Amino acid sequence: EVQLVESGGGLVQAGGSLRLSCAASGFTFDDDTIGWFRQAPGKEREGVSCISSSDGSTYYADSVKGRFTISSDNAKNTVYLQMNSLKPDDTAVYYCAARGVVGAIFLPLVAYEYDYWGQGTQVTVSS
Repeated sequence: EVQLVESGGGLVQAGGSLRLSCAASGFTFDDDTIGWFRQAPGKEREGVSCISSSDGSTYYADSVKGRFTISSDNAKNTVYLQMNSLKPDDTAVYYCAARGVVGAIFLPLVAYEYDYWGQGTQVTVSS
């Protein structure tokens, strides 16, 4: 029943912007944490950003801090990732994920903390 659908990826030149969307359904969105991760070929999955739908707390990887902004619209069960000043190193498949199961200890940008994943959307940044 849990479904996460990413959209908004595409091809952009360095310095440009994209906005990714993650539409969620099948779980209590307002009480969950939603994260964005990315994976380039031959590299490990990297945590990019996450947001708590309940209190709005956010976390960012150092590599995107100041360039990317995560936000949520609880009425639409949707999380966004606004990506500005894009660099070629940002090229990857971007996934949204929902934590799902809540534990006492939580590492916000660690992939194994999240139980549900979308299909991914490709972001390609050219020089």
